[in-house]
Amino acid sequence: MSGDVSSFPQDSATVSTPAASTPLGAVPPDSAAGDATPPQFDAAAAQHPSPIADAASESAASGEPAGDRLRQLEAELESLKAENESLRGQYMRIAADFDNFRKRQSRDQDDLRTQIACSTLSEILPVVDNFERARQQLNPQHEEAQSLHGSYQGLYKQLVDVFKQLGVAPMRVEGEPFDPNFHEAVLREPSDEHPEDVVIAELQRGYRLNDRVLRHALVKVSMGPGPGQAGGAPAAAADQGDAQAGD
Repeated sequence: MSGDVSSFPQDSATVSTPAASTPLGAVPPDSAAGDATPPQFDAAAAQHPSPIADAASESAASGEPAGDRLRQLEAELESLKAENESLRGQYMRIAADFDNFRKRQSRDQDDLRTQIACSTLSEILPVVDNFERARQQLNPQHEEAQSLHGSYQGLYKQLVDVFKQLGVAPMRVEGEPFDPNFHEAVLREPSDEHPEDVVIAELQRGYRLNDRVLRHALVKVSMGPGPGQAGGAPAAAADQGDAQAGD
């Protein structure tokens, strides 16, 4: 009998079968039972580490204490907050300046439109004056002249209506106190009926455009009673006083 092992009979019951190999990447049963953290949570924590853990890891890598690193991060946070407040204040100031600029531009545009309207309407006012002079002077007698005069009056009324729609209104100055803001005194004369500095007559009509003077009114202003009457009153009072003294 030779020493070849293959010649010995083999008992199938005593031959041990190789253990089932664990697939690559699979979690062994013992380790799966002992680990309570799911693999998904580990992946999320690895992707988004917390700032404290990050600071701790950096301080551990650099060899400095974790408290110093936290204090440094707090100082940086306070600095960023202060910078944010400064930028916010600058933004608020710029926004306020822009709002004031927009309002100022709107006022300037309104003033410019009013000035253009005033200059344009001032050129048309002499035409209105001529219409009024013609209306006062004309006195048609015949039927044809009356028809022409009616057409003329209709045209004048249309012009006045357009002025009213634009905000133009005539001034009423007779009997009013003289005001240099609205009146321009051309003549001054004594008057027994009106006190001093009162408008006696209107020589040229003045007009307003809303609250702005479109054209000053040319007026005649009273100087009060004449010098004879002004001096006669004291003389009469003096004579009356002498008479009472003689009695």
